[in-house]
Amino acid sequence: MDIFTATKRISRSFLVGDQPLSSGSYGAIGDGHTCALVGIDGSVDWLCLPRFDSPSVFARLLDSDRGGCFRVSPAERPFESLQAYDDATNVLQTLFRRPGEGAAVVTDLMPWNGDPRSSLHQMLRLVEGREGVLEMEVLFDPRFDYGRSEAQIQIAEAGVLAKGGHDEQIALALSDGAEFETDPRSGVRARFSVHAGERVWVVLNWTAPRVEPVAAYRPFEHLRATRRFWRSWSSSLQYDGPWRHDVLRSALTLKLLQYAPTGAMVAAPTTSLPVQPGGDRNWDYRFSWVRDSAMAIRAMNQIGYPNEAVNFFHFVRDTLEERRQLDLMVTLDGQDVPDEILLTHLSGHRESRPVRIGNAARHQIQHDIVGPLLDAAAIHEQAGGTLGLRLWRQVRRLVTEATEKSRVPDHGIWEPRSEPDHHVHSKLMTWVALDRAIHIAPRFGGEADAKHWAQTRSRMMLEILERGYSHDTGTFVAAYGAHQVDATLLLLPKYGFLPPADARVQRTLQRVIDELSEGRFLRRYRGGDGIASDEGAFILCGFWLAEALALSRRLDEALEVFQNHLSAANHLGMLSEEVDPASGAPLGNTPQAFSHLGLIQAAARLDRALRLRDEKLDDPPYLEFDFPSLG
Repeated sequence: MDIFTATKRISRSFLVGDQPLSSGSYGAIGDGHTCALVGIDGSVDWLCLPRFDSPSVFARLLDSDRGGCFRVSPAERPFESLQAYDDATNVLQTLFRRPGEGAAVVTDLMPWNGDPRSSLHQMLRLVEGREGVLEMEVLFDPRFDYGRSEAQIQIAEAGVLAKGGHDEQIALALSDGAEFETDPRSGVRARFSVHAGERVWVVLNWTAPRVEPVAAYRPFEHLRATRRFWRSWSSSLQYDGPWRHDVLRSALTLKLLQYAPTGAMVAAPTTSLPVQPGGDRNWDYRFSWVRDSAMAIRAMNQIGYPNEAVNFFHFVRDTLEERRQLDLMVTLDGQDVPDEILLTHLSGHRESRPVRIGNAARHQIQHDIVGPLLDAAAIHEQAGGTLGLRLWRQVRRLVTEATEKSRVPDHGIWEPRSEPDHHVHSKLMTWVALDRAIHIAPRFGGEADAKHWAQTRSRMMLEILERGYSHDTGTFVAAYGAHQVDATLLLLPKYGFLPPADARVQRTLQRVIDELSEGRFLRRYRGGDGIASDEGAFILCGFWLAEALALSRRLDEALEVFQNHLSAANHLGMLSEEVDPASGAPLGNTPQAFSHLGLIQAAARLDRALRLRDEKLDDPPYLEFDFPSLG
């Protein structure tokens, strides 16, 4: 991060009163199994245990009364708050201050060394007095099973033990010796004073059968080990452009979203954060969309993180060998996503219902999965990795199936709850699948397959050029025979389907800008999609636009679009799915893999374009790898 941006971001202090927090007021911590959102008020308002898609234990994010929380903060309000990550880590620090009294820092982390077998299933919270004396309070109010199960809390010598109705059990230990008291509303509270130079540990554990003294958890050792792991991981970053801090923070966020035991990646760790307050577009994103995950893995591989790709491809291989099919979304262990149900007892984020768990889009037909998977595989192979023969056998079959399915309409990447159509993006992804497979196949002795697929690829290209193009407007369109455009058309040059300078590409780019721009941001499409409510601007699409402009040598415009979308990040650099184009407020689930992968790829593209312009060099290949047919 440059010093100007850093100054603006780090100086975003907050005055915390009694109002509910917005979705942009949180930071994320995790251990490769689950993720907690920690607010600027020191409250853990979202945590599902033991993994991302488990029922919540703390869900004040979705209901301030029934959701439950785990807060460590000054005992009296209002207070000042300033939040930042420890450098190059996912260790979160929050500075609390009450003028005239004192200041303290709370350091939050989930211990992890990167090994999925070594997760401690703990959250550590270190309170350090920095000046004066500050009275602090711990509020522990678990509500198991999305608030549907009442917690039975037992106060013990070293802390408290909470039990749910389905054998759930979590322990909380406090090093200060302060006594917990039952809160008349719910949960338990403990107060203690922290002087400058003093430290108090609060430890949450969700595997132990009883409460242990804090020393038994060895928190200092785990804090140091976790910092070392994250800093070592961050040191592998192979991007040194002007937005290094933003790229690293996005990479760290994507790492948090990958489920370590299997390699699956969630789209986001939350559910039902609205893309329009009061609307109906509140979805559960705690599952693995194969397409989205492949796109994220592609971005990670580009900046020096091949191990995440290896783990993801193992997940895909294992899922295909077990199920013989690749559904558009699966659970973290490759099983069917639960059916969608409404949690009517929860009021929703800032009173915005409905709250959903499960996802009905699992039943949709989407033919754009195999293309991103093969594209990520091509990047992985080009970077020196290998899919392995077991996975290639499965992928080879998927390419053939994708070609056959391309004749059938689908719901496409945007998952409208309306009738299927012949979406140009889905056809483009079939072309991408064929193109990347052609170049991977010879590595596995598949020259005959490559020759056959080359013929099919040519037919697919002609079909898109004929049926996905409108001679009336002189542009590509969102679906065969349609008139409107959507933001996926920005990807035509990115994937090498046509050169950026092609007149059809340029007219399409300009039409997307003219028709989908909303203030400083970009919508993904306009028009009906089977859902009554509206939405905001889609952050990923804005980063696509920045890339498309850079490819088109409109670099000043590309930089402006990119900076506009960087500004959609919260005080910690965390991006949601969408943004309110009028206010810039975050909308939708957060942190969102789509948005962060878009940032990484756009930053890499712009950095390359800036260097070439400044050094007055010829244009490079516009793809990240050098396959002969892609120029």
